[in-house]
Amino acid sequence: MANFTKTAIKTTFIKLLNEKPLSQITVKDIVETCGVNRNSFYYHFQDIPALVEEIVTEEADRIIAEHPSIDSIEECLNTALDFARKNRRAILHIHNSANRDIYEQYLWKVCHHVVSVYVKVLFAERPIPDSDRELLIRFYKCECFGMVMEWLSSGMSEDIAEQIKRICELRKGMAEEMVSRSLK
Repeated sequence: MANFTKTAIKTTFIKLLNEKPLSQITVKDIVETCGVNRNSFYYHFQDIPALVEEIVTEEADRIIAEHPSIDSIEECLNTALDFARKNRRAILHIHNSANRDIYEQYLWKVCHHVVSVYVKVLFAERPIPDSDRELLIRFYKCECFGMVMEWLSSGMSEDIAEQIKRICELRKGMAEEMVSRSLK
């Protein structure tokens, strides 16, 4: 029963977050919409920021578990954007709130994972120095994070999928060239 209630609270919160800004959602709104009492909410969550953090952390963990292998930077970017596209208004509401850092931490975690997995695949047979490997991971992680954050800052108004596809076409072969240079 506890897991059912906790899941219902999270689902209700995401639904409300897709309807209105985070600053306008109260515990009262959540429990009335969800059909549980306030004590049930506080049994599971200290407050709304704790609820946001748990949802975002679980989503990052889910993405990481579902993507043990990444074959391209395009896949990295699309994976990092997956939750945002599915919950567009909710993510914009978090992005424009005082709790923005929670989503940024999630995004850093997801970007780091998908880029690390991609780099592992890219360099699987190549003995590049660890320092170059870490530098490339940092570079691509920042690139993924930056593209997503810029898209969020623009209100998610552009067709990010098309931009990702195009930037990957323009950059084709760059990662392999970096590996070659690292080996020299």
